[in-house]
Amino acid sequence: MEVVKIDIVTLFPEICRAPLSESMMKRAKEKGILELYIHNLRDWTTDKHHVVDDAPFGGGQGMVMKPEPIFAAVEDLKHRISNVEHRTSKVVLMSPAGRRFDQHLAAQLSNESGLIIICGHYEGVDHRVIEHLVDLEISIGDYVLTNGAIAAAVLVDAIARLLPGALGHEQSATDDSFSPEGSGLEAPQYTRPAEFRGWKVPEVLLSGNHAEIAKWRREQAIKRTQENRPDLLR
Repeated sequence: MEVVKIDIVTLFPEICRAPLSESMMKRAKEKGILELYIHNLRDWTTDKHHVVDDAPFGGGQGMVMKPEPIFAAVEDLKHRISNVEHRTSKVVLMSPAGRRFDQHLAAQLSNESGLIIICGHYEGVDHRVIEHLVDLEISIGDYVLTNGAIAAAVLVDAIARLLPGALGHEQSATDDSFSPEGSGLEAPQYTRPAEFRGWKVPEVLLSGNHAEIAKWRREQAIKRTQENRPDLLR
């Protein structure tokens, strides 16, 4: 089994490091399924103040991330990967202007042998990065975050849990909401006690009739999807 290697380049390494060091992510790294490296973009600056941004040409609010350190970081990482490990990595930019992330795209990216993820910040990155360096821009939703490190953590988590052996039960990923094999959202789930504050678990789940349970779950999944995400059924 080939290990998947992900490099994250960000101005805020700790934002990525904390959530990607626990639970399933920690186990995936311990099992050798995933190699994750988090880099500080300022390490590729050449001035004494480690400047990574500047005012936009043409005026406007905020600052724009400079192209030099981003190109230097990605080219350095690519050089190491190709020379030492003889593999290539797809370059992804986290940006609100990118393709909206979904489970289908997560599944596609989980098949890549390597990813280099650039985390946008400020008012964005110099567009020459997008034109000449990046393979894919990704947005995790139609809203704006403080920086792309938060989005990168979401992206990596969604990808890593799809890697073979990452989850305790291989069926877990295929049963998830939004999975290609699924029919929209997941059906409701219940556990002990069978009655809580007068609210009872549906009798069918206690029946032991697996065919009826499967039928009930399919029906409930469709109902729940119709109520909460009808767009998934179109």
